[in-house]
Amino acid sequence: MKLGFIGLGNMGNPMATNLLKAGHSLQIHDLRREVAVALEEAGAVWSPSPKEVALGVEAVFLSLPMPADVERVVLAENGILAGMHSGGTIIDMSTNSPTTVRSLAEQARAKGVEFLDAPVSGGVRGARNATLTIMVGGEKAVYDRYEPVLKAIGSNVFYVGAVGAGNVVKLVNNMLAFINMMGAAEAIVLGTKAGVDPNVLWQAVRASSGGSFTWESGTRAILRDRLAPTFTVELARKDIGLATSLAQELGVPLTMGRVAKELIHHYYANGYAREDILSTIKALEQQTGVIVRGTWKESS
Repeated sequence: MKLGFIGLGNMGNPMATNLLKAGHSLQIHDLRREVAVALEEAGAVWSPSPKEVALGVEAVFLSLPMPADVERVVLAENGILAGMHSGGTIIDMSTNSPTTVRSLAEQARAKGVEFLDAPVSGGVRGARNATLTIMVGGEKAVYDRYEPVLKAIGSNVFYVGAVGAGNVVKLVNNMLAFINMMGAAEAIVLGTKAGVDPNVLWQAVRASSGGSFTWESGTRAILRDRLAPTFTVELARKDIGLATSLAQELGVPLTMGRVAKELIHHYYANGYAREDILSTIKALEQQTGVIVRGTWKESS
């Protein structure tokens, strides 16, 4: 297919690369031309605006940090809707507000353009390896048309319902992940403070009812002290805010979600904004005098 891709950051760049590897042609755009160099060398064509990305393509993919960025790129005078032909499709892979997504889909439909919200989970590694989980909302017929394209990006592609449903699933997932992360950090510090080798604790919990994907991968990353900023506190603050706002819209009380939001906002305000969400373990280490980072034993 002839496709467009806007937003070539940590996630967008490898996703766009995998579309090229699958044989699709690609028109690309980002605020920073320099991030597109490798993609251009691989055959992608640079476009100077979202409008020009959308000219003549079947679908435009978006991977952008904030809902306001998606609205601007879709609706601006030089935005996607100004350039896309009737029958084209916008596929928004950003984490977004379901309400915002539904509004954009309605405005796109008025111009004959389809809209899928297709946020992803799996991080930068999943984006590079094309193993992302993709949660897709929109018209089923449109989903069916682009499912093979999405499978070039992710190994777990789910159709979850009408437009906006993709982001409902993503926000629920991320809220739960943040709750688990905060709890896992406290648990590894508590057990270590009480005298248990953190590697032994990791192994035992991993094989028990407290185990989870977050415990296995997140806590292992902490013990290895491999905490490069792949998912920052700044992004976590955005996502947990979207989740709690959705709950407020629907009148659903979130005790655990609210606590996670308060903790994330606290870390954001205290110097962790650009650090990885798991790096907040440093604050617990400082408070307790226990260091768990860098204690990994390869035999674990």
